[in-house]
Amino acid sequence: MKTKLTLTIKKEVVEKAKRKASSQGISLSRMIEDIFEKEDLSIQSPESQLAAKRLLIRLEEMEPSKAPQESDKIALTKYLKEKYG
Repeated sequence: MKTKLTLTIKKEVVEKAKRKASSQGISLSRMIEDIFEKEDLSIQSPESQLAAKRLLIRLEEMEPSKAPQESDKIALTKYLKEKYG
């Protein structure tokens, strides 16, 4: 069953949405239905948000690294002594 819905949206946003729906060969109503019928709404997320999600997944999959036994300053000092004597 279909029902009508009234929304108050900026005119520019409505025009942009209509152009997008038209470019896909569907009505604005159909485009909105498609967005909310899909289980995975992430396809509507900005690319930066998707990249952040992918990064988070990769970080969660990584093995935790062990904390160094010495400070960075000591490690640098040792490295420079080995390199330059």
